[in-house]
Amino acid sequence: EDEPALRDVLRMQLELEDYEVIEAHDGRQALEKASQENPDLLLLDVMMPFLDGYGVCRQLRAQFSTRHIPVVMLTARTDMPAKVHGLEGGANDYVTKPWNRGELMLRIRNVLEWSKQQRSASPLTGLPGNLSINDEIRRRLASGTNFALLQVDVDHFKAFNDYYGYARGDQAIQMLARILTESVQAHGSPDSFVGHIGGDDFVLLTSPETAEKLGEQILEWFNTSSRELYDQEDRERGYVEVLSRRHTIERFPLMSLTIALVSTDRVPVTHLAELIDIAQELKAHGKGISGSVLVGERRRRESAESDRSVA
Repeated sequence: EDEPALRDVLRMQLELEDYEVIEAHDGRQALEKASQENPDLLLLDVMMPFLDGYGVCRQLRAQFSTRHIPVVMLTARTDMPAKVHGLEGGANDYVTKPWNRGELMLRIRNVLEWSKQQRSASPLTGLPGNLSINDEIRRRLASGTNFALLQVDVDHFKAFNDYYGYARGDQAIQMLARILTESVQAHGSPDSFVGHIGGDDFVLLTSPETAEKLGEQILEWFNTSSRELYDQEDRERGYVEVLSRRHTIERFPLMSLTIALVSTDRVPVTHLAELIDIAQELKAHGKGISGSVLVGERRRRESAESDRSVA
């Protein structure tokens, strides 16, 4: 909100409802603070200097790191085309000035509850869960546009979790989530998507052109970063020893990644189940290979012996 008096009123009303408030006085500052602070919701005035609310909303939705932030638009314009324009740009709700405090707080609570439900499937990472993943895959399949799916799974995670405990196991999952999201921002396509299936399983959706480079970047980054999660002694010897259910000591290598890559330009699919089955088959193949590996479908190759490609 660019008007200081209105900004003060909004801040006081929100703080009375026990919300922590971060202020921005123009569109550019709103974008900057949204990227830095990752707020639970953005209350966004339409008419602002440098960049109006519509422009801010569009740019938020264009970036993976901020596209999940719900937006409530606040404006003096009451005409329907203005409201439709804001909603088309990605806003979740619309409130007109002068606002009724009770209505505004109710709309904010409703949008926050909706956002919580969208993200609740993976409270550990904050990434979309199974329902959102399946919806996104179905949407892309229905559009007919080619895309690539990367299914990411941590090898020997259970042994790490059993050996070091759940707290460090959660740290490993959160580290991988960060690697995936930051790798997508650096090497993925603008419409890339990252979801957390659960446990140590993740899904990435990106363009066929960026998929292989993205997968290789993730492997390289994980191989380097994951070693720092181990104590020095275990890191140097390259394994951990865990007591099995049969009360025998079993030796497990350090964690690695298996990434199954399925690209719809190479393997035409029409159903979600078909795509997942192919990814699962490739992942099972990759699990039999020592160390981190990117396994991709290569059905266009003529030789049956090279039907699977390992990178």
